[in-house]
Parts: sequence; structure tokens; C-alpha cells
Amino acid sequence: MEQTALRPKPMPGQDPGRGKPGAPARRPHAARRRARRLRAALFGLFVGTVLVLSGVGIGTVGATVIGMSKLADLQRQARAHPTPSAPPSTAAPSPSSSPAPPTATLGLEAVDAEKAGALIVGVHVPGPGYTAGLVRGDVLLAFDRTRIDSAADLARAVADTRPGTEITLTVRHRSGGYQQLTVVPGIVT
Repeated sequence: MEQTALRPKPMPGQDPGRGKPGAPARRPHAARRRARRLRAALFGLFVGTVLVLSGVGIGTVGATVIGMSKLADLQRQARAHPTPSAPPSTAAPSPSSSPAPPTATLGLEAVDAEKAGALIVGVHVPGPGYTAGLVRGDVLLAFDRTRIDSAADLARAVADTRPGTEITLTVRHRSGGYQQLTVVPGIVT
């Protein structure tokens, strides 16, 4: 393109005709760059918020983890203090000679219900609880002949059960109906 006397080409980085000698040069592309950075930061913040909030029901997971940690503590205490019905052994068992006895499980995650019972917040698929027909939201009221008032009671009852024996559960469903289910506790592997 030809340069004419009427319209001279401006030098790069200078505004033609309006520039003051001491003023910084105006950069129109900088606003677009700032907008792009702001948009990227907001999008990152949005994605982070969605990931944190959708963390597979953080409230439920938190309640489950808290409930399960209490159950695990109770199970450890039960193993540390064996029941008096077990005969005391004379020799200390070596860790390599005999494996730990199998522990029973229902494949459930439970927390204390508002009233009596243990509220099921998770059912492992496949698992004994799923096979028996337990669903999330059910409240376990009785484990065989043992009354369940809390998740700790359920943990104790399951820990005292031998894997493979049939157990009758009394359940209150979310709809309010009561049902007796038969479950066969499995082995924790």
C-alpha cells in the first residue's frame, strides 16, 4: 500500500495523531487478553466448585465415612477384647502360623437412625445385603433376635456372627412398611 501525504502510516505501538509524547501507548488487544484471562479464571472456579460439590454427595460420603470409622473402631475393640465364651489359648499364636478368623459382613454402610435402628446409607453390589433385598434408606431394627438401636449395635451383631449362617433381619422401609428378610453374611476379603 502506498503512503500518501494525507494519511501517513503510524509507527507500530503509537496512536496516529492522538498520542501524547509522555502517555503510554494504547493497546486495544490487551482488553481482549484480560477478558480471556478473566473468563478462564471464572471457568476454572466454576469447574472446581462443581467438582467439589458433586463429589458423589459429599454430605453422604462424610456421614458414611464417619459412620464407618466408628464401626471400624468398634470392630477393632471387639477383636482386642474377645468374648468370654471363647476358651483362652495357652500359647501365643504366631502371626505367620494361623490366619485371622474370617470376619462376617453384610456389605452395608450404616449410620445411626433418627429414632431406633441403623439407617442404611450404602449397599455394596454384589453383596449379602443386596442379595437379601436391602436398599439405601432402609432402617435395620433387629438382627436375628438382637435389637438394633444404633449403627454400633449393628456392627457388634455382625461381628459376633459366623459367616455363612442364615440371619433374619427386621427392616423398616423408607415408605414405612416393615419386612423380615433373610441374609447370609459373607466373608471380608
